Amino acid sequence: MQAHCRRAWSPAMKGFTFPRISNSIYSLSDSIFTKYSSFSSSSSSLILHDSDSNPISSPFYNLLPPTHNPNNIVNLISTALKQKSFHLSHFQTQFKTILPHLGAHEISRVLIRTQSDASSALTFFNWVKNDLRFTLSLQNYCLIVHILGWNQIFDQAMKLLCELIQLNNVNVVSYDDVYKCLIDCTEDCNWNPVIFDMLIKAYVKLGMVEKGLETFWKNVEGSFVPNVVACNCLLNGLSKINYIGECWEVYEEMGRLGIHRNGYTFNIMTHVLCREGDSDKVNGFLEKMEEEGFEPDLVTYNILINGYCKKRRLEDAFYLYKIMGIRGVVPNLISYSALMNGLCKEGKIKEAHQLFNQMVQRGIDPDVVSYNTLISGYCKEGGKMQMCRSLLHEMIGIGIRPDNVTCRIVFQGYTREGKLLSALNMVAELQRFGIKIPENLYDYLLVALCKEGRPFAARSFLIRISQDGDYVPEMSTYIKLAESLCSFNNVEEALILKSEMAKKSMKLNLTTYKAIISCLCRVKRTSEAENLLEEMVSLGILPDLEIKRALINGYCEENDVDKAVSLLKFFAKEFQVYDTESYNAIVKVFCEVGNVAELMELQDKLVKIGYVPNSLTCKYVIRGLQKGMELDDDDDISDGDMLEV
Repeated sequence: MQAHCRRAWSPAMKGFTFPRISNSIYSLSDSIFTKYSSFSSSSSSLILHDSDSNPISSPFYNLLPPTHNPNNIVNLISTALKQKSFHLSHFQTQFKTILPHLGAHEISRVLIRTQSDASSALTFFNWVKNDLRFTLSLQNYCLIVHILGWNQIFDQAMKLLCELIQLNNVNVVSYDDVYKCLIDCTEDCNWNPVIFDMLIKAYVKLGMVEKGLETFWKNVEGSFVPNVVACNCLLNGLSKINYIGECWEVYEEMGRLGIHRNGYTFNIMTHVLCREGDSDKVNGFLEKMEEEGFEPDLVTYNILINGYCKKRRLEDAFYLYKIMGIRGVVPNLISYSALMNGLCKEGKIKEAHQLFNQMVQRGIDPDVVSYNTLISGYCKEGGKMQMCRSLLHEMIGIGIRPDNVTCRIVFQGYTREGKLLSALNMVAELQRFGIKIPENLYDYLLVALCKEGRPFAARSFLIRISQDGDYVPEMSTYIKLAESLCSFNNVEEALILKSEMAKKSMKLNLTTYKAIISCLCRVKRTSEAENLLEEMVSLGILPDLEIKRALINGYCEENDVDKAVSLLKFFAKEFQVYDTESYNAIVKVFCEVGNVAELMELQDKLVKIGYVPNSLTCKYVIRGLQKGMELDDDDDISDGDMLEV
């Protein structure tokens, strides 16, 4: 809308004055400014496409002084930028009436006029973007990027290029729009072809490797020959996402374009070859590399050694290790760590430890990774936890702090050997050294204790590690501990855990409710269990068959048959759950006391609501009838005795 209320100010008008300008004209101009001030933009979002419409201005603007004419805004800003002592904040105050007429078109014109002074152009761009928070178009961004590139301010150019890509990505704009706009802007300003290399690097840096690859081919089609740095960046990005075929396509294209491939290029491709695992290709590539004048360096050897070790080809890895010595390439920590890791994977922990000692003797300081490699090897060997403990103390003694990986390896080692109490002691020992144990490892140890049937030790351990208030177990850990406690009928501790979970806004699931309800029923606290049933139903958790059986069996064990019958009807009516096993549990209670008459009456009622007797039911009823007959006989004998007396 701003574009329709502007017209280019004619230079011929400069210095021209209108005789006897009346107050009515100034009043009219004030009303015009009031009207058009409403068009001020405060949005910081990105305009996706520039308007091609020509600006239209009101004829009344020609009656205004140059400093009040909106069509003169580009001249005013350009002039202000040339005055180094003048700050744009002053401009914002002095010319606030015409600022609403500053749009994307005017911003581009100012940038083009100031392109020879990149500092001024960038100052203006940041002022508009950050202080005025005006909308910026794709063209505005592309122009400033070209200006910065031409003036070799590459860091800022890359920063804004990445910002542009991210804004476009949010607005779902095709990368073609960015590329096309960069091309179009080359007609309006000075530019440096390196910007198109930077675009490849920007995409890769932002994790948009596929778009970086598309830009590479666009550059090739447009005769922009990428430099080796951009190509290497792209190759590295493609390698990381395992685009092996595309890596070779780019590599071959570099040769066709005459791009001089360097050692970094060859190392990336060596890494790609190691992933493919074709040793013949690796050897052939190395020969080709040497033919082109590049000898394998330390990085190359490390890539190859690591690749061979991962493929369990230790013989080839150690052959390269010897070749390094012959060629004067000194192995470093990475070389030794890769070889040690390979040996440990093959179960050759003693050889790995010897290599570790050899590395230290050669003046190479070990790091946490090399220690972790050895500790892991001893843990997997079994029965070597004492050696692991010694290595742990050794690394702490020389100032290397165990990391999360170290702690996990050690705790898992103790767990595998069934020495969980030793693991708990190690926790206390590491804490004394000021080493923070990762919370997920606390969860791991608690669950491991529960699985081993040590819920009381787990509960004590939880109380100890929760004292400082920093550790909060995962919900799954709480649930596992509650279930484990219930399996040992320690329902009191399980209920305490339930309260702790409620305080931390953790909701119990069906499994936990089932464990606690079943436990309460087993310890003859069925009424409390029924209260929990009501609680879970109110939370929208529907009970299952096991919960029903636990409650009914609990009331039967407590000889509260009325409650059991009531629950049987409740489950049938509310949840349409008909369980013959629960029905038989009630039948059995009636039969055991020989109360067959009430049983028959109850059976008629239960059959009507959907319960069907089975063979076991009949067995119980027959037994009940027999019991009833025996009781009648006893009564008859008692009455006969009375008569005789």
